[in-house]
Amino acid sequence: MLLSIAVALTFALALSAASAETMGHLFIIGGGRQPSGMLERFISLAGGTNNARIVVLPMASEDAVGTGAETVSEFKSLGVTRIESVVLTRAEALNPDSVTRLNSATGVYFTGGDQSRLAAVLVHTPIQQTLKNLYHEGAVIGGTSAGAAIMSEVMITGEELVNHDKANAFRSIQQSNIETTAGLGFVTNAIIDQHFIQRKRCNRLFSVVLEHPNLVGIGIDESTAVLMNPDQTFEVLGESAVLVMDARSATNIRTDQNGHLAVADTRVHLLLAGDGFDLKSGRCVPKR
Repeated sequence: MLLSIAVALTFALALSAASAETMGHLFIIGGGRQPSGMLERFISLAGGTNNARIVVLPMASEDAVGTGAETVSEFKSLGVTRIESVVLTRAEALNPDSVTRLNSATGVYFTGGDQSRLAAVLVHTPIQQTLKNLYHEGAVIGGTSAGAAIMSEVMITGEELVNHDKANAFRSIQQSNIETTAGLGFVTNAIIDQHFIQRKRCNRLFSVVLEHPNLVGIGIDESTAVLMNPDQTFEVLGESAVLVMDARSATNIRTDQNGHLAVADTRVHLLLAGDGFDLKSGRCVPKR
């Protein structure tokens, strides 16, 4: 009898573990112009033009309705027929009945704008859980700019807490300066930053990584994307570069009397299109 119970329990745990495995992809775009073929790759992962059912979530934009309509038109111009923009309020996202608007989606796409605006609508709602369910079941979840930043569990808001000089933003690598909040949590072992090289955001990401050394920093430049696979490896796509900051084996993380951060033995990688990275092992896979 005890053996039967043990076998049943082992089987149930195995099923639970299997159901928790991620089957989908993340398509994380650093913002800016999207090169030819980038959205086509997203569409292919969503099932192709004839089979994809894509939902656009444009709430990061000040003009969510207009941005959603423009994005739908762009996908339709590439041959997608089953696509719609869904604009939700916080109250609607909290309503369990709203999740039906995502039914059978094979791809979800977040537009640019302000990631804090998007998080304020979706984080800790039934919609967030439904999005995670879709991802684990095989959907591709993508986004650009703000739609990239929202992907990680620890999300950079874009605001500074110590330096209030907007004309000289992110001028130091400093403790307790970069504001973070909860994102959607598709990526739990890294922090995503965007417009990275164009907007010189190295100080910003370095500050956050040194305050969260267990998380890898991934800075994605404009016209560039990271395609995250179910096994926690990713490929770089596009025209520029992705910078990876890995402080998981770093030593002597410290601050001086002014809160400036320092570190030893951290690793930094600069990856180009075709290069890959394994988040679990910390190994690069250079393009051949």
